Amino acid sequence: MLVGLAVLWPGGAPAHERTGVGFDRQTQDATVTKVVEVSCKEAGASGVPPTGDTSTAEGSSAVQEEKGTCKRATIRVDSGDDKGRTFTEIVQPDQTRQLHEGQEVVVAYEPSAPKDLQYSVTDINRRLPMALLAGIFALAVVVVGRMRGVMALVALAISFMVLNFFILPAILQGSNPLVVAVVGASAIMLIALYLCHGLSARTSVAVLGTLISLLLIGILGSVFIDWAALTGNTDDNTGLIHGLYPTIDMSGLLLAGVIIGSLGVLDDVTVTQTSAVWELHEANPSMGWRGLYRAGIRIGRDHIASVVNTLVLAYAGAALPLLLLFSIAQSSVGTVANSELVAEEIVRTLVGSIGLVASVPVTTALAALVVSADRPGSRPAPEAASAVPVRGGRGRRRKR
Repeated sequence: MLVGLAVLWPGGAPAHERTGVGFDRQTQDATVTKVVEVSCKEAGASGVPPTGDTSTAEGSSAVQEEKGTCKRATIRVDSGDDKGRTFTEIVQPDQTRQLHEGQEVVVAYEPSAPKDLQYSVTDINRRLPMALLAGIFALAVVVVGRMRGVMALVALAISFMVLNFFILPAILQGSNPLVVAVVGASAIMLIALYLCHGLSARTSVAVLGTLISLLLIGILGSVFIDWAALTGNTDDNTGLIHGLYPTIDMSGLLLAGVIIGSLGVLDDVTVTQTSAVWELHEANPSMGWRGLYRAGIRIGRDHIASVVNTLVLAYAGAALPLLLLFSIAQSSVGTVANSELVAEEIVRTLVGSIGLVASVPVTTALAALVVSADRPGSRPAPEAASAVPVRGGRGRRRKR
């Protein structure tokens, strides 16, 4: 892993010229200072385009005329070279996002556009509620988990650092996404598991079980992504990435996402199975590795049922708008499953689930072997414990 990090370590993401499309836009913070109601006909005739509308005012005035009352919002730019500059936008009554006075927003800046059209509202500034929610999460983890919770938060921060400073820049520089994902995921796993659970044989068994399962996921994912001819370029964001960095292997990027997405759930399964086997041995030190394996696998079956259901529902929830569109179109199940957008999620879910299922017997067997060999038991066998010979060697026994 260390060799992989050293070889693949990037020198930073390569520079590119901004396209002004999607996430590749210059943005600034701004505040809505004033909102007044105006006639949509008047707003359309004024030549000011509505919020988020890329069409001309002339082309949309006929539609606006029938909509009644619109709102004209005055927005003040709060950051960048144009700090203090104001501009106006028209908010139509049927828009999902309605602006109100005092609201903090994010605006896009396009320097090549005419001066009165250089700025436009793109989103709401959500930094405060998101930061507050993150603080509540951290507090809950520390209060309940105590020192383990603190270590978990530290591991989480390190995981994001590996993702931002190694995995993403290395992929942008043209390194193989699969190799980068395997090396980065291994680094995240080792740091997180040993930091949270300590340097011990128990943790090492969980690490080994996770590595074997990740290897299986990587092999299956590579085979079926190639067999199903999944390109990984299925939406505006992946299309933009491919346009900016044509050398990136998009199907490899899809596989890298499968591996990284499965890692967190794999950690949970392998650590739980290892802990279960260790506790079973503590409860009955005379139990051999076969007995430990049978008892641990019974626990693992319950874990499999819940974790696989969780993984499938997580992916289904992420793809819910897409599934809803197919439902509206009244497409058959076969048609839906055959589309690349849904097929990607199916492959992602099934490959990850197979890895999770395999991790249970693999980790349980490893844990049973290690704990029975390392700690063979501190109590004597039942036959030996039932009697102790008396002095003189006459064969008389006394009960303990």
